[in-house]
Amino acid sequence: MPIFNIRQNKLEKVREIPFKNEKEIQSLVEESLKDVLGLEFVRSEFELHKLRIDTLAFDNESKAFVIIEFKKDKNFSVIDQGYAYLQLLLNNKADFILEYNEHRGKGLKRDDVDWSQSKVIFISTQFTNYQKQAINFRDLPIELYEVAKYDNGLVSINQLKSAEISESINVVSHGSSVVREVSKEIKVYTEEDHLSGMLEEIREFYEDVKTRILNIGDGIEVRPKKYYIGFIAATNFVDVHVQKGQIKLWLNMNKGELDDPRKMARDVSNVGHWGNGQYEIPLKIGDDLDYLMTLIKQSHAKNK
Repeated sequence: MPIFNIRQNKLEKVREIPFKNEKEIQSLVEESLKDVLGLEFVRSEFELHKLRIDTLAFDNESKAFVIIEFKKDKNFSVIDQGYAYLQLLLNNKADFILEYNEHRGKGLKRDDVDWSQSKVIFISTQFTNYQKQAINFRDLPIELYEVAKYDNGLVSINQLKSAEISESINVVSHGSSVVREVSKEIKVYTEEDHLSGMLEEIREFYEDVKTRILNIGDGIEVRPKKYYIGFIAATNFVDVHVQKGQIKLWLNMNKGELDDPRKMARDVSNVGHWGNGQYEIPLKIGDDLDYLMTLIKQSHAKNK
């Protein structure tokens, strides 16, 4: 979609200009990795067993490594390359731990990492239709982002979303030993993973809460994780965990920031918990959802 500037009460189209090369894209993304993708930068150009990784990153929310590749060449298979990198990661865990500790100056241990949440991100100025269709699987640990630069100094980075398809990558890649090997250890979670086995009334309750959250504003993304379902604006503003008899929510706000005269939320700043933020809300069927939304909207305003 074209981007416009407002000039004298008229819309003026902003001209897209090319990047010089892949390195320019890589440098821009690495310098702002936390803001762009919410990831911690580890290092550039990590080479291991004749495979070179453009950018190695770490997701502190999922406690998992993320491999980022920058492409201008359109003639590559996202499936083949993505799974090759994931196989490299899973077969050489100690090397990745060492790289993290040496470059971040920390003491990350093997058991600190959730290897099942590992993924690969491809960033390119354009993907082919074939490449876009290749991500239409419910359990694919690969994401595609298209990037563009404009002559007014703007850069856009947009994730390409897969269609609502429930087919597994294992169904169509049953002959690939690499896919089989990686799929044994890596798991991509869906909303259904969190709702499976729940009573219908709890499922309906979750859908009601979800609809209210999505109606807060445009651009809210639902991103299921291992232990909760994240609702994201610029970053997570509420995380939801569906349980047998209730729903737990965590608001991404620090202690003292939430205006909650009814004390619906409890302070978990000094308690181990899932989700982002320091406020937890145990929610049961029949609770006041209108009041709940006044709290969630506060977190959305902070994190949008």
